[in-house]
This record gives sequence, C-alpha cells and structure tokens, in this order.
Amino acid sequence: MPPRLHSLLRFSHSIVRPNIDVLLFLGPFHDTPQQRSASILASLSKNPGSFRTAKRLGRGPSSGKGKTSGRGHKGQKQHGKVPLGFNGGQTKDEVVAGKRGDHFWAAFTEDMKPLNLCKVQDWVDQGRLDPSKPITIKELCESRCVSNVKDGVKLLAKGSEQFSTPLNIIISRASAKAIATVEAAGGSVTTRYYTAFAVKKIVQGKMDPINSLQSQIEAGAETLKRPFYNRLPDPTSRKDIEYYRDPAHRGYLSHLVPEGHGPSLFYRTPGTGKIATRKASKAKAADGANRIW
Repeated sequence: MPPRLHSLLRFSHSIVRPNIDVLLFLGPFHDTPQQRSASILASLSKNPGSFRTAKRLGRGPSSGKGKTSGRGHKGQKQHGKVPLGFNGGQTKDEVVAGKRGDHFWAAFTEDMKPLNLCKVQDWVDQGRLDPSKPITIKELCESRCVSNVKDGVKLLAKGSEQFSTPLNIIISRASAKAIATVEAAGGSVTTRYYTAFAVKKIVQGKMDPINSLQSQIEAGAETLKRPFYNRLPDPTSRKDIEYYRDPAHRGYLSHLVPEGHGPSLFYRTPGTGKIATRKASKAKAADGANRIW
C-alpha cells in the first residue's frame, strides 16, 4: 500500500520550503487517491451456446407454450409420463418380436483382434519381432504389433504374398489360408486358448504364454518348474475344447485325440461305434469259419 505522502508534504511546507527536485520526484504521489484494480469476477459468464434456457410453460398464449403447455389435449401423455416401450398395457413389442440381427450384444461372442500376415512380416523386417523365438501374444503386445487385446488374436492371410519368413507362431486362432501360408514358408502355427484375464496377466509377465496343465503332457516335465504366479487356463466349454482338439486348426490339444477319431466330444467318428465294432467282429468270425486250413 503506497504511503500517504500528502500529509508529509504538508508538514514539510510548514517547516521549510521544499526543494523543487523533491517535489518533482514526489509529484505523482501527491494528493492522489488510493487506486485498486477492478475485479473481473462480476463479468464472468459461460460460453455462448453452452447451455439452454428452460422452457417457461403455462405463461399465457403469447408465450407459445400456454394453456396445455405443449402437451396437446387429453391422453395419457398429457397427464403423466409413459415408460419406454409401453404399448398400452399389452405385451411389449420387444418381448413378442425379440431382438434380431446385429443391433444388440450377443452374450457368447468373442472379441478377437485381427492380425494380418503382411503386418507380421513388416514387424520382422523392422527387427521388432525375433523370428528365432516363438511369437506369442506377449511378444505381439510388447512390440505393439497388436494393441487393446481382449479375448485373443486371430491370424488372417491378408498380404500372404509378402510373407516369406519361417516363424513359430502361437496364437488364439488362425484362418486356413494363414496356416497354409506360414507352413509353406517353413514355419508353424499353433492355436492356443486364452481368456481376457489370461491376456492381461501374460502381458504383465505373471503367466506362461504357452504351457498349461494339458499342454505339459506334450511339453515335458521340465516345464513344471515355471516361475509364474498365475497358471494359464485350459478351455472348459465344449465349443472351445472341440476347436483346440482339431488338427485342422492346429490346436494345442490335438495330441489328445486318438488316431482315427475326430475332435468332437458329442458325435462319434464313423466306424468307431459299438455297431461298427460288432459288425467287424462278426465278419472276422465268418472269415475264420470259412477257412479250409
């Protein structure tokens, strides 16, 4: 706060005549009132168009929303609100017709991240993927080849004419053309079951991206000593088990399928049932009975 110099100057006038240089120096502070910068709080306002003013209903016919206040004459909608989907008390349309098409979320769908062979080859050429080691979801996520993976990654054959590096790819799913392209280049594809929780833990380094309890049957006993906190899960639903038991999909559970049998858990392979076995035993007995020696 500036000092009150006018009282000091008045006191100096009464004692001795002041110096002209002193008066010129103190001139701006002499007999000037206190000044304060104006506050801008009173002038603050919202941006134009950021909100709408409320409708003033029932304020006379000149307002345009008088009398019935824009609700019309009579009816249920004038006297109160109607729930969404209300159909006059009868069965709702969504109950009668149901939800069809792609306009709703299906409970059993899986969100697979697509991965094309041309992108894998590009990442190998840039040195972001090591072709001498197995390529799993962990390597794909760490190299940013795929991102925001939820239920898994599916390998597709787009850009297959550019793919030429032999790779050992372990992935959730793969198309038939992608499998043929990788194997033609001298590599291998293994489809492996993953969940959203498993993908998260694999990226964090807390779960083995390859071996689980069922896959260790083929891997060997040395894989039992793994330094991971969480265990990689195996499929439990029939749909997933049959997919990863199928050798055509290069499933990691295909070694559990006996020779000559199919991957299905419900349908028997033709020629392996009780009736076929009984017919084969009868034919063998008949052949033995007709033998001369």
